Amino acid sequence: MKRNPLTLTIGILLILIVALLLFVFQVRQSEVVVITTFGKPTRQIKDPGAYLKWPWPIQSVHRFDQRVQNFEDKFSEGLTSDNFNLLSSVYVGWKITDARVFYPKFAASTTPIAEAEKVLERLLSNAKAAVIGKHPLSDFLSPADVGNRFTEIEDEILAAMRSELLANDYGIEIRFLRIKRLGLPETVTQSVFERMTSERQVLTSKSQFEGEAEAQKIRSEADRKAAEILAAADGQATQIRGKGEAEAAKSLEVFQQHPELANFIFRLNALEGALKDRSILIFDQQIPPFDLFRGSHTNLLSK
Repeated sequence: MKRNPLTLTIGILLILIVALLLFVFQVRQSEVVVITTFGKPTRQIKDPGAYLKWPWPIQSVHRFDQRVQNFEDKFSEGLTSDNFNLLSSVYVGWKITDARVFYPKFAASTTPIAEAEKVLERLLSNAKAAVIGKHPLSDFLSPADVGNRFTEIEDEILAAMRSELLANDYGIEIRFLRIKRLGLPETVTQSVFERMTSERQVLTSKSQFEGEAEAQKIRSEADRKAAEILAAADGQATQIRGKGEAEAAKSLEVFQQHPELANFIFRLNALEGALKDRSILIFDQQIPPFDLFRGSHTNLLSK
């Protein structure tokens, strides 16, 4: 009995497909694969592509996501070094770096990623509590612009977690760690606000004191310059008065030699002052200085 060529072809194709399913597997770009031989990890594959393996139960393929995983711990309390309860929440980014080490640690769980995050959360809780306990509240909440030390505290928590992971060898690496939220329980909020107000008042008083000192310095400098200007002006006035008195002394000598001339000049000046504006005067020639209009003084003027 001759076999149908089509049936033979289909049979061969099915055998090839089954063989491919049994002996070939695909690794995706986002995956890391662990090959176990009789239950023990023997090979790790990170590069995408098609690979050969022995069929089960000789070898098995275990796939893990090699992208960075994120999780956030609970908003929990911790005690600062100055005995204040502080609420905090931290988020972490982690990645599987050695799947051959990672797989045995979490092989018993049906969800190894979730189980690994439980371990990381426990380590984070211990590290966070230890680091918060070494810092006063002012390192987290400060009225000063540069008073907090977030970056240093985050680095300390990260270093503590990395140390624990290295000691226990989980095949995991922490890529980043950041403080997401901070808060205060209602029981300590008022006392913290009062403390922050007191610190702000100290800064305000310091600024006022520095401002008053600067203002006093400016006033002292202005008073000094004003005194210098007044002293210079007084010196110039004294010189001018001295020159005037010297000139007056010269005139006085002349007047002492010719008293009649002096009397005449004084009366003439008084008359000039009375007539400097356009005026109509009614006067008595017997009253100085209008007696200059009498004949004898007219003759003196003509001389």
